[in-house]
Amino acid sequence: MEDISRHIAATLRALREQRGWSLDRTARETGVSKAMLGQIERGESSPTVATLWKLASGFRVSFSGLLGGGSAPSERVRHGAETVWGEDAAGMQVEPLFPFDPLLGFELFVITLAPGAISESAPHAPGVVEHLVVIEGALEMRLDDDWQRLETGEGLRFAADRPHAYRNAATTPTRFHNVIHYPRDIESLND
Repeated sequence: MEDISRHIAATLRALREQRGWSLDRTARETGVSKAMLGQIERGESSPTVATLWKLASGFRVSFSGLLGGGSAPSERVRHGAETVWGEDAAGMQVEPLFPFDPLLGFELFVITLAPGAISESAPHAPGVVEHLVVIEGALEMRLDDDWQRLETGEGLRFAADRPHAYRNAATTPTRFHNVIHYPRDIESLND
């Protein structure tokens, strides 16, 4: 977890430097407060999944790029082998299975929601599409103001550039695959 936090801090600094953005400009573009940005860059705070999404959307980069790691086109993966972005205050755990691939324009995660957890998500960058498939338990998904329930084996595809949320109303964890597809103008941080 400490390595990921250091990587995120260094990546955030590098992105700001590449663009010539001040903390004020970064705060405007990402919706993350200037104080929080400073804390992340200094390694004093581990951002939540929601904050990471705001950073990725504001900088127009992939989510997995902020976490680190790359993926070769023929890479074999095993669940549990990658770094897990620890359970945040919302009770959400994110594990990259296939980090962002700029040729294909997508990344794949296994997401676990703790019992009773809810994770609110701000709109992602325009053109981002999410594909969910529940692999264990049941997932309640809110798009705009409409909640719908997905059982094990069911999936949903939606435009993620609008408010959405994930909720686990059960007493056991819920796990789902999340494929995130980006428009062509998203940058790869792994080049």
